[in-house]
Amino acid sequence: MHEYLATYFTLSNSFLVLADASDVFNIVGQLSYVALAAVALWGAYYVVLVFTRVNAKRFKTEQLQDEFIDSIEDDLKRGNFDAVLTACEGDKRALPMLITYACKHRSFGYQKTRQLTLDRFQRDVIADLDYSIAWIVTVIKTAPMLGLFGTVVGMMGAFGKLASATNVNPTDLAGDIRVALETTAIGLTIAIPLVMAMASIHNRIRHMQDLVGSGLARIFEAFKIGLAREEQRGARQSA
Repeated sequence: MHEYLATYFTLSNSFLVLADASDVFNIVGQLSYVALAAVALWGAYYVVLVFTRVNAKRFKTEQLQDEFIDSIEDDLKRGNFDAVLTACEGDKRALPMLITYACKHRSFGYQKTRQLTLDRFQRDVIADLDYSIAWIVTVIKTAPMLGLFGTVVGMMGAFGKLASATNVNPTDLAGDIRVALETTAIGLTIAIPLVMAMASIHNRIRHMQDLVGSGLARIFEAFKIGLAREEQRGARQSA
């Protein structure tokens, strides 16, 4: 008699443990949806942020950039750096900001100023964009893994129900299997558009780098002439 009672209580406790585990799997499965939603919003935020920053830092076309350079090139060649600073004042695009930096640090000489300006472009513009891009890459890697985690949890919940009952209704398993499939699909649905967005972002950044590089080449040619004329004026005044 005691043996039957012990067996009965052991089986009852096992069923309770399995039931509790099933509830835990259900809760974790639902939390997977929350995590996927949070990751999707995080990735979308940084995609919009990077697109906005790239658009704010570049000229829309090469023609617009050439027109801007034409408007300040004569002042640069004459060494009229105050006029150049006035023309660039308040402009948040990368090229005007770099021109402003070069003009303000021209006392270091042509070669040093040129190197410092290029370093500043890499540090303040490209590195800032790379920081945001790193978060997008993290989301691309994390979303499928969260989907896989939801798949594992859903299948564990389904197998837990199979183990806890001798006769299982298929509808009882449908919820866990649905979680397993949906989380994987959602993870891929998040990652695939972000991969495509990353390709577009990299193209825009390369286009901006090409434009800024060609613009700086023109600017520094004029800057070198203007710096020499400014030094000549300073030498005449000293004499």
